[in-house]
Amino acid sequence: MAAPLCRLYLITPPRLDDLAGFARTLAGALEAGDVAALQIRLKDVPDDVVAAAVAALTPVCHARDVAVILNDRPDLAARLGCDGVHVGQSDARYADARRAVGPDRMVGVTCHDSRHLAMEAAEAGADYVAFGAFFPTTTKDAPTRADPEILAIWQETMQTPSVAIGGITPQNARGLAAAGADFLAVSAGVWAHPQGPAAAVAALEAEIAAGVAERPA
Repeated sequence: MAAPLCRLYLITPPRLDDLAGFARTLAGALEAGDVAALQIRLKDVPDDVVAAAVAALTPVCHARDVAVILNDRPDLAARLGCDGVHVGQSDARYADARRAVGPDRMVGVTCHDSRHLAMEAAEAGADYVAFGAFFPTTTKDAPTRADPEILAIWQETMQTPSVAIGGITPQNARGLAAAGADFLAVSAGVWAHPQGPAAAVAALEAEIAAGVAERPA
């Protein structure tokens, strides 16, 4: 069976005060639909807190064939055995991240609304490039606003997968899937959904499928 043309990429809330409870919530969310990866993105916490989160959430993810990506910290990603790392433009450079995690782990790069940055990252060997923010977001300060057209142009011209990020919910996901995103990165749109994360994942999967069906033949 062919792989889906667009998949979900979940991002943790910035704080996980109840790690065991979140692990149970995560398991339910992952079982509700097709999820490719979980990015562990915890802000302003000590390394041991990050390590505890990786230890608790990795088995939940790997049991369901979901990759574990660590935000910002290539050194920790390598030491903790994550499947990859995601770096921003103000974090580690791609070359340094690749050197830290080695050739077999994924490295994704934030490229904001810039095809130039994305092409540089792709040519350097990034496993994916992330564009955004596409919509207003309260999860993270977003310095740029991207237009869905960038996803369409990227899909037509480049092989490196693209991730759309920033304020994505079941209400607005369809257009980004239709435009050509390979992955939709979602945080609050899942964890803060009024009907719960599992319902959010199921709704997102349905909207992604509808969006992919609208792509030009």
